[in-house]
Amino acid sequence: MSATFRRFAAAAVILAALGSAPARSDPLGLWSTPGGKAKVKISACGAALCGAIVSLREPTDETGKAKLDINNVDKAKQGRPIVGLSLLSGMKPDGARWTGQIYNPGDGKTYKAYMTPQSDGALKIEGCALAGLVCKTQVWTPAN
Repeated sequence: MSATFRRFAAAAVILAALGSAPARSDPLGLWSTPGGKAKVKISACGAALCGAIVSLREPTDETGKAKLDINNVDKAKQGRPIVGLSLLSGMKPDGARWTGQIYNPGDGKTYKAYMTPQSDGALKIEGCALAGLVCKTQVWTPAN
């Protein structure tokens, strides 16, 4: 084998290894929800992970006031601002995904949740009801 061929083969092996790097195993950091509607920061909260809304594309309502958690089933919490609201809680590793809870400010309810890091660097978020029979999925992308 020539030295040139060996260098080419070594470079091909390195490039192949880089191209098949595993997905990011932890979802820590800043994420953008579909359509850039919100940015969510996922961080460590004790032995689990949690995620809070840190910004909204449209943070105010039609009157110019900060959007509030008006759909919360707990009337005492309906005055909370959406920015700063905790969405994800108790997320713990469960194989290749994370399991915990997600709060949906759209209907004011909390659901079983799964987070699964994707090979392209995105994060698949699933919120499930009825013991997992009905699930809604979103794909979050890393935010700047």
